[in-house]
Amino acid sequence: MFISVGLTIVAMVAGLIGWSGDPLLLPVAVLFPALWSMAPRRAVAVTVAGAYFLAASRGLPQGVANFYGTDMSAGLALWLAASAGFVLVHSMAWTARPGWGRVGRYAFAAALMSVPPFGIVGWAHPITAAGILFPGWGWWGLVAAAIGLVVMTTRYRSIAILTLGGFWCLSAATWTLPESLPGWVGVDTQFRGGYGHAAGYRQHLDTIGLVREAAADGAKVIVLPEGALGIWTPTTEKLWGNALAGLNVVVNAGAVTIVHNGYDNVMMEISRHGAKTIYRERMPVPVSMWQPWLSWSGQVAGARAHFIANPIASLAGRQIAPLICYEQLLVWPIVQSAVFSPDIIVATGNGWWTQGTNIVAIQKAGIRAWARLFDRPLVLAFNT
Repeated sequence: MFISVGLTIVAMVAGLIGWSGDPLLLPVAVLFPALWSMAPRRAVAVTVAGAYFLAASRGLPQGVANFYGTDMSAGLALWLAASAGFVLVHSMAWTARPGWGRVGRYAFAAALMSVPPFGIVGWAHPITAAGILFPGWGWWGLVAAAIGLVVMTTRYRSIAILTLGGFWCLSAATWTLPESLPGWVGVDTQFRGGYGHAAGYRQHLDTIGLVREAAADGAKVIVLPEGALGIWTPTTEKLWGNALAGLNVVVNAGAVTIVHNGYDNVMMEISRHGAKTIYRERMPVPVSMWQPWLSWSGQVAGARAHFIANPIASLAGRQIAPLICYEQLLVWPIVQSAVFSPDIIVATGNGWWTQGTNIVAIQKAGIRAWARLFDRPLVLAFNT
């Protein structure tokens, strides 16, 4: 009884600390597979997985309440529903029998939580810590972290803890944040959003002003947050075309493009030479944006998920790994993009609804870790 309670409490603490928003604390999350494997029975494995995931995603109830302007009940329901996939996978994978069977089962569970469909809610994946433990190692670092995670499920876990702890200390002593490319800047904004609201004319003018200020400071490629342009229309295109006519800059900005029975959450490239869509989000936020079930009853659906499409985009002559908001919490979007050796990672988000939570901090911590793992420049732009 005491062992079961202790494992659950430590799992909760690992979720709280590992996913606090400080990238250097991400390695605490690698304790999860050890705690999972030490569970004396399946029911305890369920509580360990639930405690870890719920603690790591603790900002969700408040964020949902902010987004919909409701009380916490809807947020609590979604919080529990989101944890169901993580708990189910790790519950079914658990086994009381040690050895290679347990190693293989955990590896399979970790892989399932990295790719669709379970990877759609694959937040708080311990593999994210690879970029802190092995910065600059690239694919070898990812492999090393994966090996460390599976060894955590064996009787050699103490050796794994000491080894990974040593790499953690070395990394913490030499840690530096990923830098951007010269002339590339991310411009943060603070436009208060709302459920169903789009960017208005005043917001466009204010955003254009921010672009002009960045250009005056020498920026050549200016990245704006997700949704900065609202719904992309011919009128919006003309407004921005006129605004950039006298500027020698390229702007990457988030927008929404309307399609049949839904919409795409996209990144636009805009310059004095014109505008074009360069990226369509692979994984929008489930429920609030991605609502495929609506089309089953003939209703207008929400944002389309492109899953494994367009992992690389071209911006100002460079190959970028584009990541919009929710994608920064998942594993497969950044790993898929990294396969193509991008020149820079461009990560944007619209976090006005995260007030009172650490969701944006967790997003930034995760993507900074991935950028350091693959030793790629990074530019961030968030609306908060």
